[in-house]
Amino acid sequence: MSIASEGGHWYTCAGEPAYTVIGANGKERPTTLRDARKQHLVPSVTTVLNLISKPGLVYWQIDQALTAALTLPQIEGESLDDFKVRAKADSEAQAKEAAEEGTNIHTAIELAMQGKAYDQHYKEHVEGVKAALVLFGDQEWLAEKSFCHVKGYGGKVDLHSQDVVIDFKTKDFGPDDKLPRAFPEQIMQLAAYRVGLGLDAHTELANVYVSRSHPGLVHVVRHKPADALHAEKSFFAILNTWQILKDYTPEVM
Repeated sequence: MSIASEGGHWYTCAGEPAYTVIGANGKERPTTLRDARKQHLVPSVTTVLNLISKPGLVYWQIDQALTAALTLPQIEGESLDDFKVRAKADSEAQAKEAAEEGTNIHTAIELAMQGKAYDQHYKEHVEGVKAALVLFGDQEWLAEKSFCHVKGYGGKVDLHSQDVVIDFKTKDFGPDDKLPRAFPEQIMQLAAYRVGLGLDAHTELANVYVSRSHPGLVHVVRHKPADALHAEKSFFAILNTWQILKDYTPEVM
């Protein structure tokens, strides 16, 4: 079973994930643009959106680096350059741990929504999400649907129905913290998914933020139709730029 992480990926013209290929040495490795050209693959929504700056992510990375620098004990006689290397490694390790925990939570939610067994360590996260989905009324949910769109991009959607498209995001936040808000690229991602799934413009877009630090705490952000339309136009402008810069416009049969 292929569980998509939050990174960039590639898809076949049939909408099937093509995250990895077998290299010349016979070993599996991540798919590259060069591979995509040979196999006529399309980039994922997240791959396309990697083209733009994400201030929220940059701020979080800076915060992680500062936390490591301020909390990591300095070794006696250690040079500043050596300390910076160690602090950077510590920051990256914390970021990797957070990303892995986010993937574990995402996987548990995915499996639960598909009616499959999941790691019960994440039961509170799953139950929090299920409780939040009541806000959307009675829906026939479909989890992890992948697609390929004729304009040359693909993706795998966390959760959707005929009326709603949802993307899950994991984040550290508590009941007394400022609630998460959606960044422009997150709305673009949802808008691209809506078009990719062939749903009409009245389909609601929503981000569901799941707390890593406080299991069961979930915050839902429902996007206004005007914001969704603006995000859709923005995504296709970025897709066009991506295709020009990469000199690659996949032909989707």
